[in-house]
Amino acid sequence: MRRPGTPYVLEVNPKIPPQLARLEELANNLWYSWDRATRGIFSRLHPALWGAVGHSPKVLLKRVDEKRLTDAAADPLFFNSFSRVLSAYDSYHAEPMRASGPGWLGQGDLVAYFCAEFGFHESLPTYSGGLGILAGDHCKGASDLRVPFVAVGLLYRQGYFHQTIDNEGNQRAEYDDSDFDDLPIQPVLKEGGAELHVEIELPGRKLAVKVWQARVGHVILYLLDTDIDANSERDRAIAHRLYGGDRATRLEQEIVLGTGGARALAALGIKPTVWHINEGHAAFLVLERMRGMMRQGLLDFEAALEAVAVDTVFTTHTAVPAGHDHFSEEMIRAYFEDYCRELGLAPEKLLALGRTPSSADFNMTALAVRGSRHQNGVSRIHGGVSSQILQDLWPQVPAEENPLDYVTNGVHMPTFLAGEWADVFDRFVGYDWAQQIGEHAAWTGVERVPDHVFWSTLQHLKTQMLHLVRYRVRRQYLRDQGSEAHLDRLFKFADPANPNVLTIGFGRRFATYKRASLMFENLDTLREIVSDPKRPVLFIFAGKAHPADVPGQEFMRHIMHVARMPEFEGRILLVEGYDLRLARRLVSGVDVWLNNPVYPLEASGTSGMKAGMNGVLNLSVLDGWWGEGYEGDNGWAIRPASTALDQQRRNREEARTLYETLQDQVIPMYYRRGASGHSPDWIQMAKRSIASLLPRFNTSRMVQEYVAKFYLPAAQQGALFAQNGFEHARALAAWKARVREAWPAVAARRLDAPKRRIQFGDSLRVEVGLRLNGLEPADVMVELLLFHDGLEPDGPPVRHALVATGAVTSADEQVFALELDPELCGKLGYRIRAYPCHELLTHPFELGLMLWV
Repeated sequence: MRRPGTPYVLEVNPKIPPQLARLEELANNLWYSWDRATRGIFSRLHPALWGAVGHSPKVLLKRVDEKRLTDAAADPLFFNSFSRVLSAYDSYHAEPMRASGPGWLGQGDLVAYFCAEFGFHESLPTYSGGLGILAGDHCKGASDLRVPFVAVGLLYRQGYFHQTIDNEGNQRAEYDDSDFDDLPIQPVLKEGGAELHVEIELPGRKLAVKVWQARVGHVILYLLDTDIDANSERDRAIAHRLYGGDRATRLEQEIVLGTGGARALAALGIKPTVWHINEGHAAFLVLERMRGMMRQGLLDFEAALEAVAVDTVFTTHTAVPAGHDHFSEEMIRAYFEDYCRELGLAPEKLLALGRTPSSADFNMTALAVRGSRHQNGVSRIHGGVSSQILQDLWPQVPAEENPLDYVTNGVHMPTFLAGEWADVFDRFVGYDWAQQIGEHAAWTGVERVPDHVFWSTLQHLKTQMLHLVRYRVRRQYLRDQGSEAHLDRLFKFADPANPNVLTIGFGRRFATYKRASLMFENLDTLREIVSDPKRPVLFIFAGKAHPADVPGQEFMRHIMHVARMPEFEGRILLVEGYDLRLARRLVSGVDVWLNNPVYPLEASGTSGMKAGMNGVLNLSVLDGWWGEGYEGDNGWAIRPASTALDQQRRNREEARTLYETLQDQVIPMYYRRGASGHSPDWIQMAKRSIASLLPRFNTSRMVQEYVAKFYLPAAQQGALFAQNGFEHARALAAWKARVREAWPAVAARRLDAPKRRIQFGDSLRVEVGLRLNGLEPADVMVELLLFHDGLEPDGPPVRHALVATGAVTSADEQVFALELDPELCGKLGYRIRAYPCHELLTHPFELGLMLWV
């Protein structure tokens, strides 16, 4: 009933007893997002309220009854648990910074990591999916390893939407405004106590941005907020919703992230030595850093680009060209008019940084690539795909040799490994297992876990998962006036009291390429699979589709339509409200984790890693990370159909492989149970899953790989280029300009007559004449690529450099020569090429220039 009058709200906060005062410190450090014992003490204060406040320690402390706090302070058991948590917290935060040395960052180095979303825990809703969870895990992994690291993101009033699904499978997106006082964040204050704000120039106005901070163990995350009184109503809404608004809002969000983030760090006196752009949304930080150097009069535009790019790392997570953000040139001109005017810069120079041959739009990935010298995809397959997608940025270099490398993603083990497994590992693998996470030999200890202990752990985790699934499904079903009596039919196979039904989980974004409905390609075959009364199968689906993704939402309706057919009733459940809590339960509680994306569109995928480390077996298309993780005895693979087939045919072929794998391998193995009630073969494969995947696909390995491959080289190159007023940046920029001008007229030809046969032990003299068009011989590398398997080999060639002899032909060609001494007999293939060469280049092919003889 609506009551008359103005509604007022008054929140009465309890006083925390002095002996529990540090609860507030714990509530304001996202360390709790991966420390279960910490979350446990908050839950014990009021279990029902803990659930009602979305597992937020900070909100619980603001709303819990004061008597519960005083009772807890007087309870010896609670106080002992609290003391143990504080001891662990203090020990973790007292760990010293790792000493600098070979292979590690030096004293004074600092990585600044920019991303549009961060997913740490459901109590800080600044994420939508995999990119955010990965960014959160990256920060957690950096904290664990004591990497000098700060992060920068946006603070959204509305994070990603809350999802409900009706009984027809229709998704409803509901957005709630966050009360920033309830989030585990604090405003950043200047020395005098005033809030830190930075200003950004937008067309015809200035935008004020408030800076907040969140603590993530040893790492600080800075969050940028536009919802402040100094801004207009429209500008306050720029960072209102994650991935919301029109194209102008999206561009403004990315300007706030890149430009505002760089200015916030400068205002704080933070001087990173490595800048990491995680996906192209933050690429405008390149322009802001260049602006700072140019304003000081240190460098011109080209030299500033070199100085910025050498210590910038760019990671792309997108496997399709359409997934890269782009804006019209008219928009960029309008938003960067003041930038160009201030620096006396022709707009064409700025626009060129974002141009690609295939479009006139300003491409954020192109800007990120041109503004960095260290680039990577997020799995081996994705690295190759991205090299192909971005090959036009290095037009004359073969895609497989361009600078784009890869680091396969990992997941934060303390966050996603179920606590029950940690206890089992303590008993049977060794108490130091967490310190040996990357040591494969240590994980052979999983074999020592008795089968009955292993099985009971799996079953216990499945029971927990089924309780949550039933709660969510019951809530959504009754909300839409479903029959209470009918729920028994829906839950026939989702029974926590009898968790012996093979349960297959699918939980992820409902994007079309992820093919959530591939399982329903042939309903007759699926009906045959699920209808065996002696070997029942339960499928659980969960995930969100973007509100604008109509085909993705249609997948949900299709799943619900099939689930309501009498023959599938109770055997297929679609669970609403996919979030981190449900994800943690699913990846540790189902028996099989299903993933069937369209190859090669899965950049990495991390949910399967989380499942695998919890003893859940992966059944996945060999794409993304699973292309590296699958070993034949640690899960099942769906080999992609030929990419030459049309999509409908590919779906049929891969669905058939999926059905046959279920019928011939998965289901028989699960139900091949001995007298003890479990399947020894299943347990053996689940043990292999843990032992083979957990040591490899974790953030410890991932972050260390970033340090070795990118952060350390970037820091070293940055320090080198900063010497003597950036003299190396100026020198390299001038050299590149000279090479680019001369290169179109550079030509090469073979001078000697190629021989087809020589005797083993003889040498082959190869001579090439190079018309340099004003370049020096030292500006060019001429090399012969020798293939031991013929002209079109699979393996890498042996590279032999040709040396400038000093001789010049009558056609004014510099002569380069090589005495080649083959070390093997047989048919050898070789090719000859030339490309620009300079000792200051970060990657030998970064100019993208090459010619072949």
